[in-house]
Amino acid sequence: MRNAERFDRAFIERKREQLTKLRKELLRLAATRETEETDINARSSGEAREYEDDGQRLTILDNDGDLIAHDIGRIAAIDRALQKIEEGTYGFSDLSGDPIPVERLEVTPDAIYTVEEQEARERANVLRANADR
Repeated sequence: MRNAERFDRAFIERKREQLTKLRKELLRLAATRETEETDINARSSGEAREYEDDGQRLTILDNDGDLIAHDIGRIAAIDRALQKIEEGTYGFSDLSGDPIPVERLEVTPDAIYTVEEQEARERANVLRANADR
């Protein structure tokens, strides 16, 4: 079954617009965070060093790095969802091919897996990260 059989054209166009808007916003946020990170690094290079300040800067940079990585992953999912719209497979899991519930797509238009599949992938990622420590 393709999305043309599952969804009407208005739904698909609404999702395309949502995804495009979300992608632009995430790219803007990532650029802003990268600029802030560069500013923090530039400011700290010419200042007298205080260990507490270094600790705060490292925490800020670490948090910003995590947010940027999350945004990059989300942008990849958005790109894949947009590609699935073009392919006619939007709303079906990349893993199993099962339909993704409309309610999930309304909340998370870039969903490319069912909730259960996404949770299993996240658990596996946590286990891998813990094993790497």
